[in-house]
Amino acid sequence: MLVVAGWLLPIALRGQAVATLSADTILLGDQTTLTISHTAEFPSTDMLTRDGIVALDQRFDTATASQATVLTCFEPGDRYVRFSPDDSLLLVVLDVEVDTSANAEIRDIANIERVPYTFWEIFRWVLLTMAILAIAFLAWWLYTHRRKIQQVLGVAEPIDTRTPEQRALDTLEELRNRKLWQSGKVKEYHTELTDAVRRFIEESTSIRATDMTSDETLSEIESSKLKIETSLLRDIFTTADLVKFAKSEPLPHEHDRSMANAVEFVKQMWQLVKPQEEEAAHE
Repeated sequence: MLVVAGWLLPIALRGQAVATLSADTILLGDQTTLTISHTAEFPSTDMLTRDGIVALDQRFDTATASQATVLTCFEPGDRYVRFSPDDSLLLVVLDVEVDTSANAEIRDIANIERVPYTFWEIFRWVLLTMAILAIAFLAWWLYTHRRKIQQVLGVAEPIDTRTPEQRALDTLEELRNRKLWQSGKVKEYHTELTDAVRRFIEESTSIRATDMTSDETLSEIESSKLKIETSLLRDIFTTADLVKFAKSEPLPHEHDRSMANAVEFVKQMWQLVKPQEEEAAHE
């Protein structure tokens, strides 16, 4: 039986194609469906698109071995749907009638009308604005109270309440205890020593000592209203510059002298700066 069926199927497919239109009369721009079966060769959309007819979509049903093609036409008149070289179907395309009577009123396209906002649309924007303002206020409050919040959470660094003089003296004492020059780190010793003095000058006055050369710093201090003797500072800078730039090797007492000069300079300068600091604090 399977062998016989295999012989009969090609014979059946080579028979006369059966084609039908779901509607053989349509209005201009409407659609109709062409269904074809009982053939081995089905037309493509390109083959069907001719004589004003346009093939839009095509599907094949394997269960019924048929093909369905959606057709349309934008030119009125009698059109022939040619689905094979020898066969075609008549499709009548009717034009759309225009009412030309006196009662037919031709109007311009209406303008776009503005629809008033509803309560919920306005309320939604109000809520959004309030949320943005609340987030902005929260961000500002967290930023301005970040120190207290960090202290409450235990993650804040302790606030340094020391005066510039005390910070400088503590730094110099720590440097002395590290014994850098005794271990051969002469350049590091004098660099850190002068840095401590420069930071003290910058924290105590408006002189940007950390960004200046030794000569510039001395000149700024001498031209200021402090009227402090700069011989100690000059000796500190001279020794340090010789070490850093001329690779000089000071004697042991010269290392100690630079340290003693730095401590003394800090104390003397603070005595001149302190009254100004206290006056600014009271204001």
